[in-house]
Amino acid sequence: RPLRPGTFFCFRLAFTMPTSFGYRARTRSMFSRKFRQHGVANLSTHLTTFKVGDIVDVICDSSQQKGMPHKFYHGKTGYVWNVTPRAVGVEITKTVGNRVLRKRIHVRIEHVRKSKSRDGFLQRIAQNDLHKSLVKKGEAERKPLKRSPVGPKKGGIVVVKKAPIYYTPVKYELIA
Repeated sequence: RPLRPGTFFCFRLAFTMPTSFGYRARTRSMFSRKFRQHGVANLSTHLTTFKVGDIVDVICDSSQQKGMPHKFYHGKTGYVWNVTPRAVGVEITKTVGNRVLRKRIHVRIEHVRKSKSRDGFLQRIAQNDLHKSLVKKGEAERKPLKRSPVGPKKGGIVVVKKAPIYYTPVKYELIA
């Protein structure tokens, strides 16, 4: 019979450690702080202003146990739908079976960061608008503004000074 991981032997009997299914089970690395980042949260986390409609990332800060979300929501992105003195309400989508639910949770400010997921999109919009205005003035040529996948690298010819050495396996011969 195969043994489960975490099984150890004592006096020729196999003992298995009991598995726990608690609220913070299997969060050893998830809720641990980064190297040399331990201690109380910075002041900037408390001075950040959140408004309704902001896109935020839920990232648990283990130095503050109050208002900590469930481990499922760690690393998820959602919208702020409510702001309270010490916390924000975040709406996150959760896939359950074949349906997508909108979950509304309240999380303390220490466990929330403003998301940078939209920054690249807004930067691209600004560049496209700038290019459109330059085309209208006649200072730039028209080009497609949609993103296109990067093609393969260009091929080339490799020039070898010495003749290549070929390594091949020795032919197998059956000796009777």
